Amino acid sequence: MSTTTILRAFIIMGIATFSLHATSYDAVFTGFNERIQFDKITPDYIDQTKKQAMKELTANLEKIYKIPASKRTFENTVRAFDSSYGDFGKIYGMIYLMNVAHPDEKTRSSANEAVIEFGKFDNELSLNEDLYRSFKEYSKSAEAKSLKGFKEKYLRESIRDFERNGFALSKEGRSKLKEINDRISLLSNMFSKNIADYKDELIVTEAEVEGLDDAYKDARRQEDGTYKIDLSYPSYRPFMRLSKSDEARKKLYMKYTNRASDKNLVILEKLILNRTELAELLGYKTFAEYRLVTRMAKNPKTVWDFENGLIDKVQEKGKSDYEEVLQVKRNLTGNDTVRVVNSWEYGYYSNILKRDKYKVDSEKVKEYFEINNVMDGLFSITQSLFGLQYKEVKNPSVWHEDVRLFEVFDNGKLIGRFYLDLYPRDNKYRHAACFGFQKGRLTSEGYQVPTATLECNFPQATDSSPALMSHGQVNTFFHEFGHVLHTLLTQSELDGFSGTSVSRDFVEAPSQIFENWTWDYPSLKMFAKHYETGEVLPKDLYDKMMAAKNVGSGVGTLAQIFYGTIDMTIHDKYQPHETRTTTDIVKELQNKILLTPFVEGTHFQAAFGHLTGYAASYYGYLWSKVYAQDMFSVFEKEGILNPDVGKRYRKIILARGADQEAIELVKEFLGRSPNPRAFYKSLGLPEEAVKEVNKKAGL
Repeated sequence: MSTTTILRAFIIMGIATFSLHATSYDAVFTGFNERIQFDKITPDYIDQTKKQAMKELTANLEKIYKIPASKRTFENTVRAFDSSYGDFGKIYGMIYLMNVAHPDEKTRSSANEAVIEFGKFDNELSLNEDLYRSFKEYSKSAEAKSLKGFKEKYLRESIRDFERNGFALSKEGRSKLKEINDRISLLSNMFSKNIADYKDELIVTEAEVEGLDDAYKDARRQEDGTYKIDLSYPSYRPFMRLSKSDEARKKLYMKYTNRASDKNLVILEKLILNRTELAELLGYKTFAEYRLVTRMAKNPKTVWDFENGLIDKVQEKGKSDYEEVLQVKRNLTGNDTVRVVNSWEYGYYSNILKRDKYKVDSEKVKEYFEINNVMDGLFSITQSLFGLQYKEVKNPSVWHEDVRLFEVFDNGKLIGRFYLDLYPRDNKYRHAACFGFQKGRLTSEGYQVPTATLECNFPQATDSSPALMSHGQVNTFFHEFGHVLHTLLTQSELDGFSGTSVSRDFVEAPSQIFENWTWDYPSLKMFAKHYETGEVLPKDLYDKMMAAKNVGSGVGTLAQIFYGTIDMTIHDKYQPHETRTTTDIVKELQNKILLTPFVEGTHFQAAFGHLTGYAASYYGYLWSKVYAQDMFSVFEKEGILNPDVGKRYRKIILARGADQEAIELVKEFLGRSPNPRAFYKSLGLPEEAVKEVNKKAGL
């Protein structure tokens, strides 16, 4: 999805809104700000609604095109486009969600076909001469030249994006660009679908699950006494951390790092080729150069300076982390000459390090994080911080029986809705993400209530065991809920600037900041309670967790740099026809950046889903974390549970969406220019590194 319009509609987790008419939509969208009837969605409904959404948007845009140049206003041209596209975007968003989450194969298939058609339709829209002409005509008016604030920003960025996306080309060039964009949309969809559809598992013996708890084994035991370990997070991660069988862990690691490689290695090469062609056609040297123009970083050099500067600062901590884990391996194997910890061993020995040296038993910690208690704590904290009330809807209309619906109120007024789809199942989205499929915006009927869903893969309770979360999963829950809040607490008038429609290298900051609440003891006491006794997480166990918090922070940060560098390398320093392959790139960078050596026969990049939506933008996870930690320093100073700070953060950062530049919002909240000191401190880096400002990154 390469066009500006689709990025505005679908940035990470945000898609648009829909104003209702007397149409076939009514079976699911029953009225303005009414609850969506997901249980009415069928393959036929998706097919009909897809066609109607495109037809209706086309008709609405025709009305805009026919307005005489002298009669154009912000309302009848710019806002009319934003509203019409928002209507279309809600349908797009609902169908995309069904594509990744609906349990029925026929419904998913119908949704997948619709997503492909929507992508092609949107590519046509991005090159629509009449739409471009309409905006250009309005931009020459006296009213347009006097615009201020978010209106001026929206008009300026819209015209900029039209022109950088093809209107500097000849008609023949635009036709070629559309063909490239269509191929990119199709290939991106295939890449993501192959990851979601991929299935494999490892059958292991009783001896090979030694180290795992009874609940884990009960959920995976087969009739013949063996165990089936699939590749979902709740299966893979505990096994890699706890199984005493080095051989079994290696086998599972090989399967995990080859997900979708049978199809996606070829698709990735084609994606890179088409992105390169797109960039060159538009006059850019690389796809990264093209993509970064609209990001905070602005150009590849800034990103490379940022990544390389981080390597310099983090490498020493990473080596220290690695040496600690290596010593554990030496002690357990009785071999002092061992020099390497392999990728399938690192989590296992790291867990032993935390358990034995830092006295943090991850399995014991899990006993204090039963999923319903965690949810209650998350809800209590965010309701108090932001002055909200959440109310669960009983017997909601949903796409799966596990899905729950909550409505969000501010002083008794409904301001948003969110769905929780927390547990793994076949053919469901494999990771954890927020899909904001209905964005807030001002309409003639009032303010459109934004709606989001969390798609996660957390442990699920069984008849014999509760759903206990690792502390890392608790972090993930808080992180993704930060995206929900960013979606729901918007007050932007325009769909294109609503909620998470901010620069891609800032969008993670409002979610990353919330991970900090899972490390604060007064915060944890609100929900970290033993699943059997109700005992609050003991202070001495918390102190041990804190002492071990930055164990591995250097290695973890190097891993994030590694992912971002893979992304930047294939989009800025790689040509698909050269002799080296994407696997060669992964091997080269892993052996250069990481301390665990590359494992021959693995193809991590084939299931690196961020290479579609986050192409040339993965660096944003660390980039935005600099801002997240800096903003959190205000909470640290004034009170992590201080509602006054929370409401100020809500008003400045969450409510404004993309109405202003992200850097200006951050400066206003901080009361100063941002710097990376809090970020370095959060990694446990030495004091001299904490004090150093990364001037190369422009921070």
